[in-house]
Amino acid sequence: MYARGLQSLWEAQALDMATSASLRSISCEKTCKDIHDKWGRVDQLARVLACTTNMERRQIRETYKSMYGLDPTDHLQQTRDANANSEIGSLLSLWLLEPHERDAVMAREALNSSHTNYNALLELYIGRKSSQLLLIKQEYHAKFKRQLDQDISSEPDDSYQKILVALATSHKSHYTEVSQHVAKCDAKRLHEAGEGRMGTIDENVVLEIISKRSIQQLKITINTYKHIYGRDYRKSLKSKPGGEFEDALRMVVECLCNPVKYFSKMLNKNISETTKDNPLPRVLISRAGIDIAEIGSYFKAKYGRKLEEAIEESVTNTDQRDFLVALAAANSTR
Repeated sequence: MYARGLQSLWEAQALDMATSASLRSISCEKTCKDIHDKWGRVDQLARVLACTTNMERRQIRETYKSMYGLDPTDHLQQTRDANANSEIGSLLSLWLLEPHERDAVMAREALNSSHTNYNALLELYIGRKSSQLLLIKQEYHAKFKRQLDQDISSEPDDSYQKILVALATSHKSHYTEVSQHVAKCDAKRLHEAGEGRMGTIDENVVLEIISKRSIQQLKITINTYKHIYGRDYRKSLKSKPGGEFEDALRMVVECLCNPVKYFSKMLNKNISETTKDNPLPRVLISRAGIDIAEIGSYFKAKYGRKLEEAIEESVTNTDQRDFLVALAAANSTR
């Protein structure tokens, strides 16, 4: 019952609380048959699935199980393996998962990457509520028989890993209420550990603050820093001798305080990337139903073209491109 209550909180954030009566008209049976039988028409299938809500995808998944006795996400993965490792099978499989299932899979992929994808993990711990993260951890353990926090703690000790461990600890805090007084005190400590100090930033002070404060409290602290000292904390970090810790911290602060700008910049920087770790699919899938419309608006204002147009022009893999273009376009109009 508790997990079910947490899942309802997740859906509230995703703005996907439509009832079955308000579902847009789609044929679940036809879509399920297409998933099962028509891999040769994957472009059409991808475009159809890209326009579905989480409620519709759940209905498709349940209908598919009743028709074929198999989870369609498993079928899509098997189809991917049988079709020269076509990545579209994995993307569609991810898209059909519940948000907490999807995040658990992406967290495992980030940890299994040849170079740990710290950006993906940091985005997860920054962008999800503690109640959502609990569901993710439960799913991670159920699916992979491992503990997510332990896997993160066992990673090589570098600046990104240190901040990630601190963020993981912050989600265990029992202090859910925010405090302006605490924010002022923490802002002053951050200043004394950075701009107000000779030499490099005092990492221990920063990590201590991150580990003891909720995500919302950290946001208030960063805003308070600007109010007291007249400039963004992220910009203040540039005044210190550059290093990996400062770079990692700037990334975290921007993702924390301005995720729309952060993700827009990331997409523009990597949209033409052809490696497996290209963040484009991850960002579009994970932010759909949250703020992908705002990301698209910022992207157009900043870079002078629609996000779906940029994807169309830049992505060379045609199967992925059709799905990602449809995903960006569908979410830009909701």
